[in-house]
Amino acid sequence: QVQLVESGGGSVQPGGSLTLSCVASGRSASSLHMGWIRQAPGKEREFVAAITRDSESTYYANSVKGRFTISRDNAENTVYLQMNSLNPEDTAVYYCAADRSEIAFKHFSGAYAPVSYSYDYWGQGTQVTVSS
Repeated sequence: QVQLVESGGGSVQPGGSLTLSCVASGRSASSLHMGWIRQAPGKEREFVAAITRDSESTYYANSVKGRFTISRDNAENTVYLQMNSLNPEDTAVYYCAADRSEIAFKHFSGAYAPVSYSYDYWGQGTQVTVSS
């Protein structure tokens, strides 16, 4: 079993920055591909970013490309999401997800597509609020 715990959410003004962290516990954590999914009130779950287990590939939603950066530190079993130039449309609960399948993340990258896949592991989520 793998447990995911997110942190780093909060409130920020438009144009501001936040860094989310997701710590994975469990022996197989470093073997999993990991990503971030968000859900705003009244909206469907939306893919944000993902990174392969060896950090060789990253995937982003078009809406965050150039503003968000995903990275991971396998020695610390931690995945990060650096978020810059935040705007009110980024307001959502951000969930960390982990899966054995890279395609499960890659499929939803690029143009907006609601995430209908049930990843192997999910965190509890962390709230990000962007408002003036």
